[in-house]
Amino acid sequence: MPSTARVRPVALAAVRRGRDLLVAEGVEPTGERFFRPLGGGIEFGERAVAAVRRELREELAVELEQVRLLGVLEDVFDGAGRPCHEIVFVFGAALADPALYQRDDVGVVLDEGSRVSWRSPTDIARDGVPLYPRGLAGLLAAVG
Repeated sequence: MPSTARVRPVALAAVRRGRDLLVAEGVEPTGERFFRPLGGGIEFGERAVAAVRRELREELAVELEQVRLLGVLEDVFDGAGRPCHEIVFVFGAALADPALYQRDDVGVVLDEGSRVSWRSPTDIARDGVPLYPRGLAGLLAAVG
């Protein structure tokens, strides 16, 4: 294992609109598409709930309401040719700005080039596009 390999703590917001989930669409270096809820890394000394609020503020300029921990997932994977290990805190939340619920394509393009939109996890799976982190669809189905 490379000496720079670390476990990365992550906080994601599972924001729902009926069956749909607010996700960013990304593309792996291999060209493979994937979807992932918005959020990001937890900084040293930062609580996971504070990180998910900060990340959504940075990514969408929106505040979160009704933030609650849904579960924690662990994902070990190969990312761009290097081993990755994430501990993912998944939070259910609502957007304080109701206007974002009215648009199917939120239209925001994140720093890494990802578009943000509402997608059904069932439709994502049917299309054969991965929803990350692994286990997220099962967690969301279990908590309703």
